[in-house]
Amino acid sequence: MNDNMSVYKKSFIEAFDIEESEANSSFRMNSKDEWDSIGHMTLIAILEEAYGVSFETSSIIDFDSFDKGVEILSSMGVSF
Repeated sequence: MNDNMSVYKKSFIEAFDIEESEANSSFRMNSKDEWDSIGHMTLIAILEEAYGVSFETSSIIDFDSFDKGVEILSSMGVSF
């Protein structure tokens, strides 16, 4: 696992208070009660700080799963 993926997984763990094993491609918005609007914005803030990026509003709205986040961050120049 590269460093960016490790940071990404840790961001999910921190934002949603989940186990490391849960931070994977099956993790989606509404799969856990913790992924509510506050959890969502917490995750966005953690990722912006970790990767030095700034999400556009449309990307924040589209970010609805672990995999979609990888796709969005990849389009912003983060390599996984």
